[in-house]
Amino acid sequence: MYTFNRMYLKMNKPLCDVIFASDKRKQALLLLQEGPQEMESILKSLDTNRQGLLPQMKVLAEHYLVDHYDDIYELTTIGKLVVNRMEPLLNKIEVLDIDIDYWGIRDLSFIPSHLLERINSLGKCSIVSPSLLDMYDLDKRFHEGSKLSKNLYIVTTFLHPNFPELMSELITNCVMTHFIISDELLRNLLTTKREEFIRLLQSTFVKIYICNNEMKFHFVSSNDHYLMLSILRDDGVVDNRYILCKSKKTVEWGQEFFQYCLKDSIPINEF
Repeated sequence: MYTFNRMYLKMNKPLCDVIFASDKRKQALLLLQEGPQEMESILKSLDTNRQGLLPQMKVLAEHYLVDHYDDIYELTTIGKLVVNRMEPLLNKIEVLDIDIDYWGIRDLSFIPSHLLERINSLGKCSIVSPSLLDMYDLDKRFHEGSKLSKNLYIVTTFLHPNFPELMSELITNCVMTHFIISDELLRNLLTTKREEFIRLLQSTFVKIYICNNEMKFHFVSSNDHYLMLSILRDDGVVDNRYILCKSKKTVEWGQEFFQYCLKDSIPINEF
């Protein structure tokens, strides 16, 4: 196997600089995680040319991250070790980079450690900032996705003012809706919308649980297509901004969060 000549190396850079200071080097490493690839395939995937990429590949080889033979490149053992750890970090950064000003002032303490570690599962989410006119409107993408789902999971401290009508649509579409609500919300519903709430309990398509723990968030909802979260600010304030994500891993993350909350919740049977 031929490797780049390392006999006349300049002073090596720290590996963090090698990996993160060049987007081409970073993307090439991630690409080679899939296995050895010919240069033409790498150039096509990265949408670049030999003149632009060869110097970056040389740097990776000089730092023992890639090997090269017959115009084919592959990760070294060290390269595989680094990239296997690098990808989850980059994915986490990708999630937070969408709007670091949003994430930076949020109270994330309600997320269990095993799901916080996998926050990269959220992928490329949207931070939605409704206008004052739209702030009380339901997200149409999420609701339409819910109507096309088999299951809807909601962990929440509030219900939309039009929840009876919204739930009627879901029940008509045979969507199984699972609620975990706060004790405070239960008391509010029994005071302000008792008849509608009792009718909801009587549906075979609705299951409602009361959470025994403090719920330090606004809501976390997931259907078969989307995840939607409204997270409190560090000062405990609820604002009108929320997160909307769409991917298989995202939906699985939301359902796992529901199951986590379910362990400390009890079902409502009747009134």
